[in-house]
Amino acid sequence: RFSFDVLDPTKIVPEELVPLQVVGTMTLNRNPDNFFAETEQVAYCTSHIVPGIDFSNDPLLQGRLFSYQDTQLTRLGGPNFHEIPINAPIAQVHNNQRDGMHRQALHRGRVSYEPNSLGGGCPHQAGMAGFRTVAEPVRDHKVRIKPEKFADHYSQATLFFASQTAVEQQHIINAFVFELTRVELPAIRQRMVSVLRNVDEGLAQAVAGGLGMDPVPDAQPLAVEPRVVSEVEASPSLSMFARPGQAGATGRRVALLAADGCDGDMLMAVRDALLAAGAAPKIVGTRMGVTTASDGTPIETDTSVTAMPSVLWDAAMLDASPQSLDALCAHGPLLEFMRDQFRHCKAIMLTGDGDAVLAAAGIPLSSEDHPDAPGIVWGDSADDVPAFVAAIARHRHLERESTPPPI
Repeated sequence: RFSFDVLDPTKIVPEELVPLQVVGTMTLNRNPDNFFAETEQVAYCTSHIVPGIDFSNDPLLQGRLFSYQDTQLTRLGGPNFHEIPINAPIAQVHNNQRDGMHRQALHRGRVSYEPNSLGGGCPHQAGMAGFRTVAEPVRDHKVRIKPEKFADHYSQATLFFASQTAVEQQHIINAFVFELTRVELPAIRQRMVSVLRNVDEGLAQAVAGGLGMDPVPDAQPLAVEPRVVSEVEASPSLSMFARPGQAGATGRRVALLAADGCDGDMLMAVRDALLAAGAAPKIVGTRMGVTTASDGTPIETDTSVTAMPSVLWDAAMLDASPQSLDALCAHGPLLEFMRDQFRHCKAIMLTGDGDAVLAAAGIPLSSEDHPDAPGIVWGDSADDVPAFVAAIARHRHLERESTPPPI
């Protein structure tokens, strides 16, 4: 029916062929109380299913039906890993499973088998109320081979690359160049580029250019002839930008950067406005402890730029008041924070003389020359926070990757 085998675990089913049906929402409502007891000891097992479900002939699934439990026997110390609290069923279980390492249940009685007379016939089976194999007709030769479609390694890679936005395609190209640059043998680099020619010619040419490879090697021979063509040329749902979500700034972590001499009223006004928008702002100082505002008000910092660098934040607001400007421009970790925030295309709000801090960080932007810089909000009051919230809602402003100035 399809150009791919549905039992091939390396293939996806494009939503254009089988539309996505949303059946519910899974909400993370709490984190583990104890990482080891809950996360490290949890035992997911593909063979544990509810009545009404059976197993397909997916070869990867068939291997995992054996290997998951075999791994847990070793990883969790024996066959009774299902009695560890995180794995134990909530409902009471009645079975005749006994003994083994780390057994928790205490079975009483003189006999452990059935049929018996000493135990009054107990324990005994309850009948076939558990797993039932689905009855299905089988008509064909049983052989130990993979279908020919399993050897199609390129059609869906082509579909994936074609489904990405231009920004995402450039990220993929950059990633290939970055990784293959670290491959020492030229023959292996050439072989990988020859593989990419079967995926997308533009991708292969761009990667070859990034590696200084001239001429570009011929494409690898295909395992399946003629070349398999996917039913759809592009599937937008394969792009990470296909479903940006509707949460806006809700839950986004925002660093409110401050040093001694900052405008405390401005900082608190922005914080309150962000909280009202559902964001999660924190006061990030040049050091832990108390930051003293320009009017002498002490402000308790939540963390510091050295303890929580830019990669841990979705956006940042920097108050560059005149009294704090020298301290900000001389603080290396804060300037590095701003450079990373800019490079990673995250939203930035600047108050006071933010131009001077950007210049000190090596970011050639100014409110006068670049008033519409992507994701940069120049503000003087809490009235500018809505524009900042809108910038946060976009999460990444990827125009910075192609719009000068790069840093």
